[in-house]
Order: sequence, then C-alpha cells, then structure tokens
Amino acid sequence: MKPCPDTFPFPLVALDETASTNQYLSQLCNQLQESVAELTTVTAEFQTAGKGQRGNTWEAEEGKNLLFSFVLYPSFLEARRQFILSQIVSLAIKEELSRWSDEITIKWPNDIYWKDKKICGILIENDLSGHHIRRSIAGIGININQEVFNSDAPNPVSLKQITGKEHDRYEILAHILRRVQIYYNSLQMEDFAVYSDEISTRYARSLFRRRGLHPYEDANGKFLARLLRVEQDGRFVLEDEGGSEREYLFKEVQYIL
Repeated sequence: MKPCPDTFPFPLVALDETASTNQYLSQLCNQLQESVAELTTVTAEFQTAGKGQRGNTWEAEEGKNLLFSFVLYPSFLEARRQFILSQIVSLAIKEELSRWSDEITIKWPNDIYWKDKKICGILIENDLSGHHIRRSIAGIGININQEVFNSDAPNPVSLKQITGKEHDRYEILAHILRRVQIYYNSLQMEDFAVYSDEISTRYARSLFRRRGLHPYEDANGKFLARLLRVEQDGRFVLEDEGGSEREYLFKEVQYIL
C-alpha cells in the first residue's frame, strides 16, 4: 500500500505507473525549476520503460519493489568529482540492506549485490553547468518483495528471497533517503578532501570481490585479476596475474559471474 505523502519524511510524488521515474522527475524539475526541493522523490508501483546501466531494462513486478528517483543540486561539486555521488548513493543503499544480511556488497560502479546476485541497480544522470554539477537525479530499482523473476536477467534476487519475509518498502525507502541526506550534508559541511577520502575508504571496504583473483573480460578477452583500487574519478584498477595494472572506465571491463 502506498503511504500518505503527508507522513513521509521527504517530498514525495507517489505514482501508480509511469514510463520512468527518472524521466518524470527530470520533467518536473524542468517545469518547476529550483522549486523542486532537494531529495524530492518520485516513486512508481510500475514502470513501463524503466532502464538501468548499459541501456538494460529493469524487471519489476507491479507493487512488489522499490522504483524511485530523487534529485540533488550539488553545485558545490566539480564535474570531475561526480563519482562521489555514485559512492554515497550506493553506500546508503548497501548499508540499509545490510540490516538484513552481512553479504551485501557494491559491484563497481554502483550495482548492489547479495553474494553473486543482483538486488539493486542505480542510474545517476548529472546535468552540468560549466565545471560544476547543476543537478543530479538518481534512479534506483531495488528488489524487495518479488518472489519470481521472469526476464532473462541472469542473477536477480530480492530481499524477501534472502530473508523469507515481506518488507515495508516505504520504510526502507525513508531509511535510504535519510542515509543519503547524512552523507550529502556531511559532504558539504565537512572538510571535503578529508570526508571524500572517508567515503572512498568505506566504498572500497564494501566492494564486491574485493579480495582474491577473479575472472574479468575486456576488449582483449578474458583474464584473471585482483582489485587494487577505485580512483576518485571512478576508474577501476585491477592487477592481472602477470602483475600488470589495468585501468578501466565504466563499460570498458565486465565481471564474469
């Protein structure tokens, strides 16, 4: 059941159906300009054209999951540092879902995994103004209460499948947004260099397959490597079996699951 917006702790637009919550929120911001407050959130019971990274569609049974987008205006943040927004959003979700399992991780750059299965996808769209970020809209799909997945997605899982019980979707949403708010406010108020290093450290400790050799594939084929680090701009740095470092931007390398 959808909550009454009056009782939700953040500005909320709760829709039965929309093509895409990102698209809806972007249009709302364009129409109303800055009067759309930060952390205004659009939810949908069903999306007809929800999308994820790499242009993939996102399967979500109607009324079972969390499909939402929220807006930030991080004009204090240089465009070259936009990856830190991805980090704080993925950390907020990872830490909330970790209330139910200690096997939740972040798969670079910002998918959320339980063991080797995907529970959440994140798509962040940033609008730039000069060298800074004017507006950032984060679109998120989290599998909460769905029990059967029918698409050809290779490895979906839901919180209900993990825990064996039904969950209050909007309670989880409120907790996630509070976590984002805390990270985001601290990013503005703390010493940026020090706090961004803390975020990077937390992110590194949360990464999927952060220890050991694992299979990957790039334009030259498959290989085994260990994770060395993720740079502040989001570059993914691996060390292969021969001891050579390999750096990748998003979409240049894939995990083999």
